Amino acid sequence: MTEPSPGQVLREKLNQETAPIRWSELQPFFARGLVVAVAGNLDLIDVAAAFAEDRVAQIAAWRHSGEVDLVQDEQAKDWFETDQELWTLVVKPWVLVQPIPLH
Repeated sequence: MTEPSPGQVLREKLNQETAPIRWSELQPFFARGLVVAVAGNLDLIDVAAAFAEDRVAQIAAWRHSGEVDLVQDEQAKDWFETDQELWTLVVKPWVLVQPIPLH
């Protein structure tokens, strides 16, 4: 059996650290400008790995397309009003969040 690549090890570690959290619990991080919204069409683990590996070009492309960006005040207000549940993953200093779709 072959050893997993460093990228595979990182993705497994990130996957294990993903947790659902309500927006109300993330307010202190939002106030410090540390919460990054990840569009629902992206894989949260892929984005977190790019942040962890400092893949600047990929992150810039996502930011340019609007798929990854700091949570804006209007979005934060909407999430606060509904106490939105989000998939959350910390890649210090950032807290990456992605809304959990309502079923």
